[in-house]
Amino acid sequence: MSTTPPTQALTTEDQRSGTGELSGDSGAFAWLRALGPRGRRAFAGAFGGYALDSYDYFTLPLSMVALAAYFGLDSGQTGLFTTVTLVVSAVGGALAGVLADRIGRVKALMITVITYAVFTVACGFAPNYETLLVFRALQGLGFGGEWAVGAILVAEYATAKHRGRTLGAIQSSWAVGWGLAVIVYTLVFQFLDDDVAWRVMFWTGALPALLVVYVRRSVHDAPEAAERRQKSAEKGSFAAIFKPGTADRPGLLRTTFFAVLLSTGVQGGYYTLATWVPTYLKTERDLSVVGTGGYLAFLISGAFLGYLTGGYLTDKLGRKRNITLFAFLSAAAILAYTNIPSGANTLVLVLGFPLGFCMSAIFSGFGSFLSELYPAAVRGTGQGFTYNTGRAVGAVFPTLVGFLADSWGVGGALVFGAIGYGLAVLALLGLPETRGRELQ
Repeated sequence: MSTTPPTQALTTEDQRSGTGELSGDSGAFAWLRALGPRGRRAFAGAFGGYALDSYDYFTLPLSMVALAAYFGLDSGQTGLFTTVTLVVSAVGGALAGVLADRIGRVKALMITVITYAVFTVACGFAPNYETLLVFRALQGLGFGGEWAVGAILVAEYATAKHRGRTLGAIQSSWAVGWGLAVIVYTLVFQFLDDDVAWRVMFWTGALPALLVVYVRRSVHDAPEAAERRQKSAEKGSFAAIFKPGTADRPGLLRTTFFAVLLSTGVQGGYYTLATWVPTYLKTERDLSVVGTGGYLAFLISGAFLGYLTGGYLTDKLGRKRNITLFAFLSAAAILAYTNIPSGANTLVLVLGFPLGFCMSAIFSGFGSFLSELYPAAVRGTGQGFTYNTGRAVGAVFPTLVGFLADSWGVGGALVFGAIGYGLAVLALLGLPETRGRELQ
């Protein structure tokens, strides 16, 4: 089945930037109306894909205690699951970006969803630690690719005016999937023995198969972007995104370098906080509720609202200003956590909301910003490579914190995460502001 509708079937409105309806340009949901019928179906597919991507990702962290007990794992072995997932996801993201440029956004989206769903289910059948590690690594291939492909698909339907909040809404689905995983985890582990519950948790990762059916039947690539991509001889080319500029023609090497640096800084700061804040609160603050529903409710609700707010602000303030604002606020959140007086654990718990808010709001501009930095022919390659390379390199930050924690304490070492956000702000000096830019 073709993923791009025949040209003769398109209406006049559909042919205008692939966005369909352009009326109703005001109001809280103007961004959604502006997508048009085809764009809204693409939005639904990408939103569902990223939410289920998040759901499948969190099946492992939520089941980690049961897994460690079942296989007799130490902290180094359990930590390797996260490292392997993030590193392999960089490979998956880069490959998915190339596929999106060569075979189309929708086909690549289906491949990534099927990949992470199949190997999440396979994790539930793992007979030993080594097999589980391999399946988790393969799951990372799909996990790394889905966001970049889905974000590009929707970005090519969105209008320049609303692209930031549209992509911010896509990002918010990460919190939705995370919350769903917590609910399912609570139910599964309440009614089943831990030795069986962790397997069932992975088996529920088959849910994305239903989404693939919807995407195949209802979602299509944005027509004008697909036409530009198909006419280019450089589509899906790594060489193109590393090509230096000349006097006559600007290249993409500079853009790629600073985009990787930006992604490394933001994700280094994020994964430092996501990995070590719970440990800090539990070991140095003696906050027994950490990891339970109360803490996660504050964090996830903050994350959800942060994605939506960041999407709105990236259109109002601009891509660079939004990232700069929340880089400073995220760094401030780290300092707040590490300097609250002893005994004020309720305040520390409540601060999970602004922490989740700031950590997430900084991501809201990424989908629109990276899409606007690259032309249609290599948009998937550029976005997939820069975002996921940053994720892989950023994964080093939590490891460094782990080494420093022995001598500095977790709280002292946690401040190292602020360096990631400082790096992101510096990277912005090498990138242009793209708010209002029409996609090439």
